[in-house]
Formats: sequence, structure tokens, C-alpha cells
Amino acid sequence: MNLTQTAMAADLGVSPSYLNHIERNQRPVSAQLLLRLADTYDVDLRALGQTDAASAEALSELLTDPVFKGLNVPRHEVLALADDHPAAAEALTRLYGVFTDQRARAQTEAERGGGGLEDTPADWVRDHIQSRRNHFPDLDTWGEALHAELAGDPLGLEAAARARLKSRHDLNVRTLPVEVMVEWTRRLDLHRRRLLLSEALSPASRVFAILYQLVLAEYGPDLDGLVETARSPGDTARRLLKVSLTNSLAAAVLMPYGPFQALAEETAYDLARLQQRFGVSFEQAAHRLTTLSRPTARGVPFFLMRVDQAGNVSKRYAADAFPFSRFGGACPRWRLHSAFRTPGQVITQIVETPDGGRWFTLARTVARQGGAGDSDLAIGLGCELRHAHRLIYARGLDLDQPETTMIGPACRLCPRHPCAERAAPPVHAELQIDDWSKSVSPWPIAP
Repeated sequence: MNLTQTAMAADLGVSPSYLNHIERNQRPVSAQLLLRLADTYDVDLRALGQTDAASAEALSELLTDPVFKGLNVPRHEVLALADDHPAAAEALTRLYGVFTDQRARAQTEAERGGGGLEDTPADWVRDHIQSRRNHFPDLDTWGEALHAELAGDPLGLEAAARARLKSRHDLNVRTLPVEVMVEWTRRLDLHRRRLLLSEALSPASRVFAILYQLVLAEYGPDLDGLVETARSPGDTARRLLKVSLTNSLAAAVLMPYGPFQALAEETAYDLARLQQRFGVSFEQAAHRLTTLSRPTARGVPFFLMRVDQAGNVSKRYAADAFPFSRFGGACPRWRLHSAFRTPGQVITQIVETPDGGRWFTLARTVARQGGAGDSDLAIGLGCELRHAHRLIYARGLDLDQPETTMIGPACRLCPRHPCAERAAPPVHAELQIDDWSKSVSPWPIAP
């Protein structure tokens, strides 16, 4: 909130020196002060005192890199860094991200015999969104307001959005054949004042595309303000962040926070019901579930990952901790990859990570927008097991003594052994190779 210690101390009715001691973990926080904090700054008390698991796990993961070999940083020091010095933890994480990018570029250049690669700021945008737990209160407020204005039209949201684009912004919406649009699914023709949409778009994607253009026209300066506040490292990152925030605002209009969160709770997070009520796709509804972090109406804190059939990750979002590798792909033992064998069906699984965390997950394929018939993607959605009783997909399962599947992060970081699915040798352990025996794992680890 950009408050000075003096200003915050005045708000809370304590001395600046006392507040300084609290910030340095040299004084306890009383119950009375906690309540005053919650009342003054609209803080959810449940969020206080919790370890930033996402930061701690990211730090633990990057410390397994060979560059840190021999340090053996204990777990309690990692947690202390994440809890007591979050800015330093974030600085280390960003620095490691730059280091791994540079290392990957150098390796690729060596394999290709020279030639550089363009910098990609997508990781910075992803990290910025994750640092906000994929929740931007302003977007939800604006989305609810615009939805309320559009929903009064008896012809429905799409017709109301088309009419508003025409009446307020002099833009007509036209749907054109794929042969005309070629590579584009949405394109703005400012010269002729037309928003051109590809016929390849599904009805849900078509409405979303129209809303994207509408919120860009009506909230462009506000979105620019959010982008400037983020202080992106370059123009490309700034543009990518604006696109991402505009997408989120369009989703907030299509699925306004209050009604969406209420129906999610009422139906035990039945994605089919959410799709029907709001006229959205499975992916749109699943993505929206990762944003329900409003302090007064929190949803289940979901994480989401989207992969293609080769295992490439194209989306990672989380309302809280994220159980999978930040710098690699997902574990092959997770049924996210099995979803391609049963297109359109929801597959559930309870998984356990090396740190003992248990997660309830579900996976399903979705059609790639504008892609060929065999280019499906898989969506993985999950939450900590302690929230699973709130989900319709967990009914009938024994959540007290569940059957779990042990999984890990990317293979080079995974400590699990033995594992027949291990695709790469681990960086944190020596291999045990001999002529006398053969392990189920192609990369057996020495005890």
C-alpha cells in the first residue's frame, strides 16, 4: 500500500518503534492488534502467519541446481528466507530465472552452431500474476459493473456487447471464413471500424472475443494504469501483461465474481453447471476458478496447468501454492497426461508430492482454439486435499485414508526413487550404475 511505518503506526494506534520491532520479528503481535489490522486494511486473518509455500517450494527447487552443489541449505533456512525476507527470496528467484534462461540460450546456440534467441518476457508476466495469486480486485469490480449494465438486454450478453460496441465505439462485429482470416481468430480493422472474428471460434470463444474488444475500448486507460504500476522490464512484457489483464477483465464480465463464486459453492464446484449457467467453455470456467480470492468471498484455492500432447506447458496459474515444478514440466505419473486417452472425460486423482503435500486433482482435454481435430490440450485443475470435501468430484472417495499417487517435480529435480517413469538423471544425487543389477528406473540413485 506504499505506507510509511509512521503512517501505518498512526492508523493502528501504536508507536513507529513498536511497529518496526514487529516487522523485524522482535515483538509478538497481539490479538487486539491483529483485529485492528483486519479492520483497518481489510486483511483476511487466515492469510497471516502462513508460510508462503509457493515461494518456499520455488526456493527449494532452484537450490537443487548443480550450481549450488555443496551448500545443502536446510529446510528451516529456506522457510525463514521465504517468511522473513520475501523480497530477498523473490530477488533470488528472479535471478535464477534469468540464469536458467541464459543457460538455455547458450545451450541452444551451441547446438545450432551459433545464433541468438530473442528474449521472452512471458516468464516475467507469469511470475507477476502469480505474485498476486492471480487475483486483481479492480478487474472483478469493473467486470461486475459492466456485466450488470449488459445483462439487462433481453437478447443476451453477446447481443448486448455487440450493440454497445456499435453505439458507443462505432465498431461492427463480423464473422468471416477461416480462409479469409487465415491465421487470425480475432482482428480489429480500425480503418473500416470492424471487429473481425473467425468462424472457427466456438460460441463461448466468440462472446469472449467480443467482450475482450469491449473492455479494451472502455477500460483501456485503467488497464494501462495497472500495467504501469507493475513496472514491467520492457515494452514486450508490458504489452503481454496488458493482454493478460484484458483477458482477465473479459472473463470477469462473462463470469462476474459474485454470481460465479456463489454458484460454484452452491454446486460444489460442478464445472458443467458453471459452463451451462454462464455459457462458457470448460477451460474458461476452470481458469476463472483460480481467481476466486476476494477476502469476503473466497473460493477453493485452485491451481491450473495446461499442456499439449508433447508435455509442453502453456498455462500455469494458482490461487495459492503450486505443487509442480516452476522451471520444468509436470510429473508423468500425474493423470493430466492420461487425459488424452479419454477425450472429454474428467479424470480424478489424489497425488502426494515429496514434501508430504496431498492434492486432489482432475484433468480433462479441451479443443485447441483454431487447431486441427487432433490438437487437443489437457487441463489439470487441483487443490489441497483438505479442500476436496467441497468438490462434487470427490464425493464417494475416502478422503481420510485416500489412495494416493506419489509424484514429483521435473525429473531432474525429483528425489523419488525408484521410479520407472524417470526421464532424466537427478541433479541432487549420485547415480548407482553397476554390471550386476538393473533397476526399474533407467537412472538409479545411490543410497
